[in-house]
Amino acid sequence: MLAQEAGLSPTYFQRVFRRITGLSPRQYGEACRAQRLRAALRSAATVTDAIYAAGYNSSSRFYEKADSLLGMKPGALRGGAPAERLRFAIGQCSLGAILVASGERGIVAILMGDDPEILARDLQDRFPNAELVGADPDYEDHVAQVVSLVETPAVGLGLPLDIRGTAFQQRVWNALRAISAGQTATYTEIARAIGHPESVRAVANACGANALAVAIPCHRVVRRDGTLSGYRWGVARKKALLEREKDA
Repeated sequence: MLAQEAGLSPTYFQRVFRRITGLSPRQYGEACRAQRLRAALRSAATVTDAIYAAGYNSSSRFYEKADSLLGMKPGALRGGAPAERLRFAIGQCSLGAILVASGERGIVAILMGDDPEILARDLQDRFPNAELVGADPDYEDHVAQVVSLVETPAVGLGLPLDIRGTAFQQRVWNALRAISAGQTATYTEIARAIGHPESVRAVANACGANALAVAIPCHRVVRRDGTLSGYRWGVARKKALLEREKDA
């Protein structure tokens, strides 16, 4: 129907849609429906009411995908209650301030910048309904391990990650994690690796949406000519990370 409305053949419409968004129309629709569900869960009387209000035809099919869609149990979002409890701490590394936050399943955010207060606000914006818990001495070890990853990326990170995003974003991020320290890839190569060679722009957008700096190494993606493109946490940090990986 969308192709007909646009005056295009279904095949061509699918190709254009995927090139622009990185998703098929069906995948895009599922992402929009998940967004509607998040909103409905905060006000609906029951989880079941929210499921059907968001457009799901079967609650059983929804529950099969609930954890990956929401990153948490659906009941945690209902009624405006805090979605989850996140522990976090802010430290310092050679590249500036660094914030690490974790939920029950692992690290949900690694943010870098110059101003710790801006990093804290960024975390609040990303998880507006979460209960943020700081000043936890037991959590300092997590920050230390992440700082070690920043200083020596080749050592890896021995902590679990709670990676949240659309199906397309997760495919991109998995491809990024396959790039070894000291190596780089172009946006075009990543697009080909995930089977969407026409979605270079969408790959770049997914890199920009990454909230797990260094752990998901979007800094290893460069332009076709090898020059450095934009980096969410600053091109200077991207250059420094690549140089220390190259010298390792």
